[in-house]
Amino acid sequence: MQIVLYGPDGPRWAPRLRTDVPDITVETTSVEDEAVALVATADAFFGAMSPRILAGARNLQWIQTPMAGLERYFFPELQAHPVVVTNMRGIFHDMIPDQVLGYILCFARDLHSMIRRQLERRWAFDEVKVLDLPRMTLGIVGLGGIGAGVARRARPHGMRIIATDPRLTECPPEVDALWGPDRLDDLLAESDFVVVCAPETPETRGLFNAERFSRMKQGAYFINIGRGRVVLLDPLVQALESGHLAGAALDVFEVEPLVSDHPLWGMPNVILTPHTAGVGSHEEDRRYEVLLENVKRFVSGQPLHNVVDKHGGY
Repeated sequence: MQIVLYGPDGPRWAPRLRTDVPDITVETTSVEDEAVALVATADAFFGAMSPRILAGARNLQWIQTPMAGLERYFFPELQAHPVVVTNMRGIFHDMIPDQVLGYILCFARDLHSMIRRQLERRWAFDEVKVLDLPRMTLGIVGLGGIGAGVARRARPHGMRIIATDPRLTECPPEVDALWGPDRLDDLLAESDFVVVCAPETPETRGLFNAERFSRMKQGAYFINIGRGRVVLLDPLVQALESGHLAGAALDVFEVEPLVSDHPLWGMPNVILTPHTAGVGSHEEDRRYEVLLENVKRFVSGQPLHNVVDKHGGY
């Protein structure tokens, strides 16, 4: 087996991969011209694929992407090609849910407001507003690995948990009700917290617009750790300014970085983080382990992990 590691991970990972799977040939490059030449005889490829690189592939059977989200990865030639594509799904299933729980607890205990008052050196006991989480409903849009992780972390806090998902049909034990996407509006109407864990696809792009926000429960909180372009920010700002929504926490945005003069920066009921929900000290090792496991599976003829629907995008 010959695999091409294309991009910045290659020089670090190639020695490890040659040691861990000694019977394979590992080539590395960060130059597209070299990748075009190397992929001509390769069985597998890791990195950012392009039409030019793919056109030179004669034996390519498998592509391992270097990321989990693939909304900008595919192009028509790749979708039509018989090559199997796998992604890095699964490496963020604890880190991102931890951050979501942090958002929820901040809002529930009014910590985001207390931090501002601390900076103002104000003792404002009478201004504190707290929420009783066991009386709250958490709605999760997208019950993949990250969404399920959010449910598992929220369950010990006594929240009622409902979710929508286009693929799952069996409700997991940590979720009280699982519905299809056609019942998203029902979820919005019942949820005190709405957490978006959905990927970006043609169906989800711009899903949260003015109409969707109007269907949310009065005084609810909105959290997006899925994909930025699933949520339109202008109607979100309007829903917050009108008081229809009590607050929002965002880790991903329509356009990144979020411009410095965007109104969200100055809203006291908003928590903004710069796409850091997936950051963790073990991220690189986890990414390598996904590649290594799939290399071993490819060599031995076993089914690969994290196979992606090239037309669905995830």
